[in-house]
Amino acid sequence: MSAIAAAIARTPLESWIARRLAVSEPSLTRESIARHQLKALQETVAWARNHSSFYAQRISALPAGLPASLREVSRLPFTSPEDLARHTTGFLCVPQHEIGRIVTLNSSGTSGGKEGDNLALKGMMSPGDHIVVSAIEHSAILSTCAWLEHLGCEVTRVGANGDASTYRISRGRCGEVTRVGANGDGQVEPDSVRRALRKNTRLISIMMANNETGVLQPVEEIGKIASEADVWFHTDAVQAAGKVPISVKSIGCDLLTISAHKIHGPQGAGALFVRRGTPLRPQLHGGRQKKGRRPGTENVAGIVGLGRASEIALGGLSDGSVLWMQALRDRLEAAILSLVPQTRINGKNAPRVPNTANVLFERVGGDALVMALDELGIAASRGAACTAGDADPSSVLMAMGLTGEQSRSGLRFSLGKMNTADDVERLISVLPGAVQHLREASQFFSTAPEAANG
Repeated sequence: MSAIAAAIARTPLESWIARRLAVSEPSLTRESIARHQLKALQETVAWARNHSSFYAQRISALPAGLPASLREVSRLPFTSPEDLARHTTGFLCVPQHEIGRIVTLNSSGTSGGKEGDNLALKGMMSPGDHIVVSAIEHSAILSTCAWLEHLGCEVTRVGANGDASTYRISRGRCGEVTRVGANGDGQVEPDSVRRALRKNTRLISIMMANNETGVLQPVEEIGKIASEADVWFHTDAVQAAGKVPISVKSIGCDLLTISAHKIHGPQGAGALFVRRGTPLRPQLHGGRQKKGRRPGTENVAGIVGLGRASEIALGGLSDGSVLWMQALRDRLEAAILSLVPQTRINGKNAPRVPNTANVLFERVGGDALVMALDELGIAASRGAACTAGDADPSSVLMAMGLTGEQSRSGLRFSLGKMNTADDVERLISVLPGAVQHLREASQFFSTAPEAANG
């Protein structure tokens, strides 16, 4: 029996928590993923025992569903979903008067960042409204905007050079969607957002950190632009959470999305901060949970995991673990540029989260390199995990000015807090050979037909 299997088999409580616990932050080796799962499990079990008699003694006796309606449960510490959400407010530096404005998002396998983004956009937009987004947003934002477009929108795309082109899709009631491009470093220019505003602009949605390149966006400047124009502002902070400090007050946002699994919490849980007075319409109906903003039976286990993960992540910003990730990332990038010819770091000149490296490998198919590394025990991706298997070029890299072929040759390496220097050195030792092998194979197949004809 493996160490993890032995750990989760000890008690019904530990087994229950283990089933709820998952780690999705990409790591470099399968061994490091296993190490993190075991440590996260042990920490969660210890915390549950020390802080909540509800979980240690009564979990098996409670009926399923409606924990918020049980008077006995509401009196116990750390058991009410409303109380558990308070842990997240400290992580986001939420002002005291805004505590309680966290909408926890939880359901089996679907919730977190995507639900938060969908709720923020669909809950704020109405027919005739205009929204401004960037071309480098996560598919959760862009796909939601596409849904709005299908209702009939005039779409304006502002490219990286500031030029604007207008395409009338169809006549309808929805309103208008403006996509703002990024510069060559993958950063949205605030003036482009300002120029895109219109009289009927209702919402601006710009991510805090890009999920493919890790490039941080100037959300505080954009927040000021939104405030001056009296426009609501949403930011997707899923990729930034736990890696850089987040303050909803400093950003000036009205809505902010995070996901638990990106801070080593349980999958299927997340949160949407909603500033007091923001007229967010619920997209689900039939319950008064979370004051009607997101009705449905609370996933208490997911909320507990999110709250605890937020506490740990907040401590990680000052205990050196984030700087450790950055040191490993910088070591990896320097080695790749030194040992592998025809490579470059996408977004290198822009501020980035400390764990993400997006590398362009010229003359190498990104999907082929991902598979080659997987055979060597290395986990990497060509883009967002949500689009794994998609053969299309990266829309993020193309928005930065890369060609379609180059956009298919970019790889994302994401480091976690549990990665070690040995993990990075292992990758450095096998990567040059894998790239060289694929380049030689590519050259052979491209020249073989000519040789046959000759």
